[in-house]
Amino acid sequence: MKIGLIIYGRLDTLTGGYIYDREMVAALKRRGHRVVVLSLPSLNYLRRLALKYQTRTLAAWVPEGLDLLLQDELCHPSLIRFNGPRGDRPYPVMTVVHQVLCDEPRASWQNHLMRRAEKRYLDGVDGFIFNSATTRDTVWRLTANDRPHVVAPPGGDRLGPRPTTKTVALWAQDSGPLRLFFLGNLIPRKGLLPLIDALAGLPRDAWTLRVVGRVDMDRAYVRRVRYTLWRRGLADRVQLLGPREGPRLVDELARAQVLCMPYAYEGFGMATLEAQGFGLPVIGCRAGATPELIDDGINGYLVNPGDHAAVRRAVTDLHNDRTALAKMSLAARHRFDAHPDWAASMGRLADFLEDLVSP
Repeated sequence: MKIGLIIYGRLDTLTGGYIYDREMVAALKRRGHRVVVLSLPSLNYLRRLALKYQTRTLAAWVPEGLDLLLQDELCHPSLIRFNGPRGDRPYPVMTVVHQVLCDEPRASWQNHLMRRAEKRYLDGVDGFIFNSATTRDTVWRLTANDRPHVVAPPGGDRLGPRPTTKTVALWAQDSGPLRLFFLGNLIPRKGLLPLIDALAGLPRDAWTLRVVGRVDMDRAYVRRVRYTLWRRGLADRVQLLGPREGPRLVDELARAQVLCMPYAYEGFGMATLEAQGFGLPVIGCRAGATPELIDDGINGYLVNPGDHAAVRRAVTDLHNDRTALAKMSLAARHRFDAHPDWAASMGRLADFLEDLVSP
C-alpha cells in the first residue's frame, strides 16, 4: 500500500505521540508498505484553527495514488475543512488518536472551543486507531462509534533489556531519601508544579526528585517551575535535567525507585509503562488512562487530581517501608511483562489497516 501520514512538525520529536507514530511507520514499512510523512507547521491551537488549510491547497500537497491516509488527531484544527464529508474521498482517512485535547484539564471556555472543532473533525473521518481503551471511550463520547477502529497500545520495550527481578528488589531496598523520578515534558498537563507543592509538605530528608523532559515547549511554565523551586528552597531536592533518551534515559530509570507523576493527565502513559519495566512503582493520576496500568496499592498508587495529602501519604509509606516498596516494585515489573511489546501491538495495527484496505 501507499500510505500518507499527516503530522505536525518532525517525526523525530521527543514526545510519546511521536514515538508512537515512528513505531507505526517502521512497522508498516517492515510489511513492505510505502509511507509518505507529510508535515504541517506546528503552531499554537488558535493559530492552527484560524489558519485552516484550504481544501485545494492540501489536496495539491497530498501525493496522488494513496491507498490510505493516516492523520495524527492532534492535527485536527488544520484538517477539518480538508477532510470534508465522508464518502467523497478516493481513499479512507484514519485518525491516530493519542489524546483528546478537549478532555484535558484547562479552562472550560477553551475546552468548549476545542470540543466543537474536535467533534467536527472526528465526525468526518472513516476510522480510528486508539492508543488506549480510555482514549477510545473518550472519543465515543464525542462522535458515533459506527466506524472501524482498533486499540493498539504503545509497547514499553524500546529501551532495550530491563534489569532482572533480583536487581529490582535490591534497588528498592536501598536506604536514604526515596529517589523519585518524573518523566515528562515541562508543560501544565504533566503536573510538575502541583507535585512540587505536594512534596514541599514532606520532610526534606525523605525524598529527592529528578525531572527528565523537554524545557522548551512552554518557557513561561518552566520559569514558574524554577521560581517555585527557588521560593520554596527546594532547588537542592529537585533537579531539572532536560531531555534524556537511549542509554542516558536508561541510567535515570535505573537509579530511581518510584515514578512520581500524580497529576499527569495521560491518553496512555508511556512513561508509566517504561518505568514499570525497570521495576518502579508509579504514583499516578486517577484521571485519564493511567489506571489501565496501575492496580492501586499493588503496583503503585492512584491519586485524585489535587489530592496533595494522598501524594504525601504514598511517598511517606514507601520511604518508611522498603520491604513494601520492594514488593510493589516486583508487582510493577510483572505488570510490564504482561503488556504487549511494540512488535505485537504495531503488528495488530498493521493487520487492521491491511484488512481495511484489501478488497
